[in-house]
Amino acid sequence: MATDSINPGRALVLVAILAGGVFFWDSPALLPFKLLAVMGHETGHALASLVVGGSVDRVTLKPDESGACLSRIPDGFVARTVVYSAGYVGGALIAVLLLVATFRFEARRAMLGAACAWLAMMGVFYARDAFTLAFCVVMALGFGVGAKFLPAALVGGLNLFMASFTALYAAMDLKDDLWNGAVRAQSDAQLLANLTVVPAVVWAAVWTVVSAGILLSGVVLALWSGPDALVPRRRAGTA
Repeated sequence: MATDSINPGRALVLVAILAGGVFFWDSPALLPFKLLAVMGHETGHALASLVVGGSVDRVTLKPDESGACLSRIPDGFVARTVVYSAGYVGGALIAVLLLVATFRFEARRAMLGAACAWLAMMGVFYARDAFTLAFCVVMALGFGVGAKFLPAALVGGLNLFMASFTALYAAMDLKDDLWNGAVRAQSDAQLLANLTVVPAVVWAAVWTVVSAGILLSGVVLALWSGPDALVPRRRAGTA
């Protein structure tokens, strides 16, 4: 019988991964996953630039976890507001999509395949430096091979970690970038403040509230045990 409640197993896995991510935050082993989250942030800017009728010149990642999306944005308050806001809010949306696809719908191989395609496209179309291109190519190949050949249990474990860690990084990104005065002065919030009479700290507050709401809603949706029809069932004899 279907029940409407938080699934304790999913919640325990999510908490364990988040706790491990915080504890090992400075471990070099987590750098590739941090850079994936940074690429998600810059992808948000890139997609928004295209949506408002602009173009993207290049996307850049650096080993220090910084990134940039250089794009041509049409003049106008709305277009620039959408593009400047799309990094942090877009990162939260990507994290939620990964959480829901992984915890609720058990996308598994499809999720790794989508990550492979995403990174390959970003590398081919927008990487203009050796590090960004190498990162995109290596990670795309890794995800592609994993989607094809890894056992289902390992694919599921990798998906769970990526989804949870991406959500954690989105939250940490908001804290470290928007609520650190020195960093905020060089952030997307300051770019938008330069365009408007609204101070950067106000934009930081708006983006934090919106992103936090998106993340919280995504976590609840991912962990909720709703009607059985929402959760795909595997047929007998299938992986």
